[in-house]
Amino acid sequence: MANEYTRVAGKKSSSFTNNPILFIFFNGMLMIFSLSCIFPLIWMFYSSLKEKRVFNADIIGLPKDPTMSNYVNVLTNKDYHIFESVLNSFRTTIISLVLIVLFGFIVGYILARIEFPGNRLIYAIFLMGVLIPIHSLLVPIYVVFNSLDIANKWYTLIIPYVSFALPIAVFLVEGYVKSIPISMEEAAAIDGSSFTRTLFSIIGPMCKPILATVAIIQTFSCWNEFSFALVLIKDVGLQTVPLAMTQFTGQFTSDYPKIMAAMLITMMPIVIFYFIFSRQIIEGMVAGAVKG
Repeated sequence: MANEYTRVAGKKSSSFTNNPILFIFFNGMLMIFSLSCIFPLIWMFYSSLKEKRVFNADIIGLPKDPTMSNYVNVLTNKDYHIFESVLNSFRTTIISLVLIVLFGFIVGYILARIEFPGNRLIYAIFLMGVLIPIHSLLVPIYVVFNSLDIANKWYTLIIPYVSFALPIAVFLVEGYVKSIPISMEEAAAIDGSSFTRTLFSIIGPMCKPILATVAIIQTFSCWNEFSFALVLIKDVGLQTVPLAMTQFTGQFTSDYPKIMAAMLITMMPIVIFYFIFSRQIIEGMVAGAVKG
């Protein structure tokens, strides 16, 4: 059966490659799609090398006299607080990720393995959290944070980031843990392993793919989040990267080359993160999709 499938698939693949019209058409479509994804980044880069008047005169054209003045201005102008915003985003994202992965793993495991009164009710409440739109809670959260005097602090954004990320983390981990044979934990218990050791030494490593998936999703979500940062943060020294981008937009005009230079600078940490962990990111996303 397998040999027959391989033979038929091989014939179809061979007929596709031997047909020049189909080969050119599909590869041409793939090239166009790839260029449509890559061109905006290329356009941002060479547009950031233009002066404002040159950009306004010709938005698409290449710069005739490339200049690094936009990058120098963004990096040296203390009014923009670029370095502070990047550091704030780093701190908020890393702390949020640790808490999301840790709590999501523990709660997801407990809901998947331990039967107790209210188990399904708690799980349903977490699922409801996935359905609640963030923007509908901005005003209540703003009122609560101000009344508790926890708004506009270095830790302010960590609280909503973790709270709104836990439902999807618990949902993914709970489904993944259910796919792990319970005999693994029973064998560990017979060998004298404690609950904590079993959880973090046996189940934890087995859940690495789904935990990597959760971490990947939430890394980009926390880094790019804007709504809570806009509502809850007022101090310029505490603003994150998305808030820092708003400084380059005026009421009547915007310096787009400078905006693009700032965007490329603030994108670098995430781009570096992706290239360093690209293999783990792909493996985690694929494994999480298959097992979850």
